[in-house]
Amino acid sequence: MSERLDYFALSPEPFRHLMAIEKYLHKSTLGHVLMELVKLRVSQINGCAYCLNMHSTLLRKAGEPAHRIDLVAAWREAPCYSDRERVALAWAEAVTLLPQHQVTDELYDELAAQFDETEIVDLTTAIATINAWNRFAVPFNKTPEIEAAMSA
Repeated sequence: MSERLDYFALSPEPFRHLMAIEKYLHKSTLGHVLMELVKLRVSQINGCAYCLNMHSTLLRKAGEPAHRIDLVAAWREAPCYSDRERVALAWAEAVTLLPQHQVTDELYDELAAQFDETEIVDLTTAIATINAWNRFAVPFNKTPEIEAAMSA
């Protein structure tokens, strides 16, 4: 499958703003690994090969064990995630799949027990942003950078 067009080159301004959001999020208190796990899970839901490759590579570079990367799609059954990671992954799924899932008060209360209000906004921003990236990469067949990932 070949890329349909280079959206970043054709219209760089919107992506400059998305990159500014990413830069902000890197300074948040959420932590790099948590954000990458969330981005990986959202990208799995959205079927984005480019982002799956990128975020699994970033997790490996961060020293995450292979089983935590491999099992993120089945996080509910895997014992290797903290309560904080579990509720972040549940929130990511609910926010990504709004038509299929209700963002319930119960889920919000669980989230609020693990994250402060600023972190909740930052986490939701990270989820919205990776969804935006996925919604460009998938329809335009963004090619995963396999060579870069294999040398990591």
